[in-house]
Parts: sequence; structure tokens; C-alpha cells
Amino acid sequence: THTHTKTENKVHVIIYTTEVDYSFCRFDCNMGEVKVIGSRKSQFCTRVEWALKLKGVAYEYLEEDLRNKSPLLLKFNPVHKKVPVLLHDGEPIVESLVILEYIDEKWKENPLLPQEPYERAMARCWAKFVDEKCVFGAWDACRAEGEEEKEKAIGSAQESIAFLEKQIEGKIFFGGEQIGFLDLVVGWIPLWLGVMEEAGGMKLLEAEKFPCLHEWAQNFIKIPLIKECLPPREELANYFQASLSYLRSLAANKP
Repeated sequence: THTHTKTENKVHVIIYTTEVDYSFCRFDCNMGEVKVIGSRKSQFCTRVEWALKLKGVAYEYLEEDLRNKSPLLLKFNPVHKKVPVLLHDGEPIVESLVILEYIDEKWKENPLLPQEPYERAMARCWAKFVDEKCVFGAWDACRAEGEEEKEKAIGSAQESIAFLEKQIEGKIFFGGEQIGFLDLVVGWIPLWLGVMEEAGGMKLLEAEKFPCLHEWAQNFIKIPLIKECLPPREELANYFQASLSYLRSLAANKP
């Protein structure tokens, strides 16, 4: 059950219990062999896993070493050389947002994108915004050094996050009553953003500034289907800290 409360003319959704039942996702509706080449440390790969699980599609997960890319990855994504790659009957699909749309079109059950054309277009638009502005804005804030630079980067990142706050106001999920396309795209926030905040010694998703998004994040990560795909937090934190240290050492050694 959930209720709406008004605070300073803003509608907040408070979810007391998560009653959405995703047990229906356990059926196997495969249409051919499905494999995912990915990394557990990448939020872009995790969103692909979430989509497959929501559709009830069985798949094989092939873990990729991002520092030592395999011949398999280079074969199936020779242009970008990046994860994730979805292999469906040997045919590769790359770029996570493209993969999500492919999954949604190929397996019709439990649609991720809205049915109405305008709403579909807006979901795509916001997904692009999340990846181009929110993800990279958070990373820029994480690695920014110096008080002035840090403050500027945090302000810019929070400006982008504020748009997501408006999108989730009055809703349980970005997709409405059920998890949708945009929920999967924003799904990096509960874990990955928290790890970035720790690594960068900052706070972006402040509960007082972004109450609706904060509430959504806390509830989204508790859903069993979502939780089971997440990497261990400590492992992710170590990876981010190592990446941050490496980038800072490169910057320090620049001539």
C-alpha cells in the first residue's frame, strides 16, 4: 500500500510495503539462446540483466575482465569494445539502451516501455538524459578535486538529479505502478551513486532535497529480483576507489 503526502506543494509518495509481485517473471519464455557479455561492476550491464529477468528470459552470463578484454568481446563488439553485449542466437546487440529496447520488442510479455507513442518517446528522452547528464555528472563530481571545483561539480550533478525528482513525484515507479524502462535506467542510483558518494567524499542524493527520488531508491533496491543482480557493495567500492586513484595518478603525472 502507499499514500500521497503534500509538503511545500510537492506530492511525495511514501511506500509502506512493496506489494508488487514479480514472481510472474520466473517463467522461461526464451526464443533462442541468450547470452550476456558483461561486468558485474557495470550498472549498464546490470540493467540488461534486470530486463531479462523481468521478461522471464533464461540467459548465460559471461563475466568480462574490463582491464583485459577477451577475444569474445572484441569479436562481437569490435567498434566500441565495451560491455554489455547481448548475444541472441549468436547475433550481437550492443549499447545498453539499445539492448533494453531489443529485449522489450523481442519478448512482448511484461512491457518495459509505455504503449502510448508520446510516453515511449519521453521515456527514451529521459533515459538518454540519465546516461549523458546524471551518470557522468555524478562521476565528474566524484573525481573533482579542490573545494571550488568540487562544489561546482556537485551543483551541476544535483541540477540534473532535480529533473529526476520531478519525474518520480507522485509515482511508485518511473514506469507507474510497475517497474518500467526508465526505472532500469535510473536503477544505478541506489547502489552505484552511493559508492560514488563514498569514494568522492560527497553527498548528491540528499533526502531533504530529493525526498521522492530518495524514497524510490530505497524501495527499488529492496525488490528481490533487483537485489539479486547487484554486485557486493564492498567489491564495487574497492573498484571505484582503485579507478579514482588511477585517474588521479595520471592527472598528477601529466607534463
